[in-house]
Amino acid sequence: MLVLLPPSETKRPAGDGPPLDLDALALPSLREPRTVVADALVALSADEEASLRVLKLSERRRHEVADNAALRSAPTLPAVDRYTGVLFDALDAGTLDAASRAWVGSHVLIHSAPFGPVGALDPIPTYRLAASTSLPGIPSLRKVWADAVTSAIRLTRTPFVVDLRSEAYAALGPVPDEVRGVYVRVVTEGPDGTHRALNHFNKKAKGEFVRALAETAADVRSLDDLYRWAGDRGVRLHDIGDGEIAMVV
Repeated sequence: MLVLLPPSETKRPAGDGPPLDLDALALPSLREPRTVVADALVALSADEEASLRVLKLSERRRHEVADNAALRSAPTLPAVDRYTGVLFDALDAGTLDAASRAWVGSHVLIHSAPFGPVGALDPIPTYRLAASTSLPGIPSLRKVWADAVTSAIRLTRTPFVVDLRSEAYAALGPVPDEVRGVYVRVVTEGPDGTHRALNHFNKKAKGEFVRALAETAADVRSLDDLYRWAGDRGVRLHDIGDGEIAMVV
């Protein structure tokens, strides 16, 4: 299986890994679009004022322009350690044992804006770029990424995909129609049985969900497998149609 996660706007600074090596990232067929977006982001950083405007940064976030300028030379961290925030705090990959962390490395892709989906243990630098940003010279990130990422997922020949991305990042690389999988929405259930979407707890639930998959070395190859795994662990999943399931928390 493959688990697709969104990135986080907040990131751990610095790192102790070697500079970015696009050839070392998962999904090698994405080498060309990665180069295009990385080059455009570095080029934009040469103009701090333009960067603040395009990236919609406040004055106190000016230092993130320097992060982008150093994209190819800055130290790196594994992607799952680079990102912080509610989802990644709940996943808490730094406290996983070696076997569980290896599972994350083999089964989880985190969909970044400048690099596309990367392996959870792929080394990446800190950066500032959102899915909705239009970089100079690039009409939209969706046009750069969508078809390329869809093709890259197809090439993995994975039997099943669990898509936990936000809609903005799912649009940057839809799962191929012929690949079996589900898009997960996190909801809460009211007294009358109606479901309501969540925000903060949506991210927390996704992080805890992936941690549980890793800790149990889940072998999920179909939706039936996922339902069986969830049932054994008290995770409530419901089919809501059109390739989507609800996780009730």
